[in-house]
Amino acid sequence: MATTNTTDSEFSTHVLQSDTPVLVDFWAEWCGPCKAIGPALEEISEAKGDAISIVKLNIDENPMTPQQYNVRGIPTLLIFKGGEVIAEKVGALPKSQLESWINQSIA
Repeated sequence: MATTNTTDSEFSTHVLQSDTPVLVDFWAEWCGPCKAIGPALEEISEAKGDAISIVKLNIDENPMTPQQYNVRGIPTLLIFKGGEVIAEKVGALPKSQLESWINQSIA
């Protein structure tokens, strides 16, 4: 898998302290749209290599981090750079739109 799973306790290490931009996918097992974008995020992660990391956080198993970032609906995608949120998308998007949004956000 190209994407990484994280937890509330690992979030700081995987995301906030990362030297490269990180896209965090806040998701849950029961969320259809979350499952729909999963394969696209895997493909993007493989294609982007070291340009951006893609990290998934299950909101049911890790409730503290979504609360901290005011995640109200899922899927919520946040892009972090230097420990700060630089972009946000809520809801499922086609792969082409996800790629365009990522490219614009980390350019």
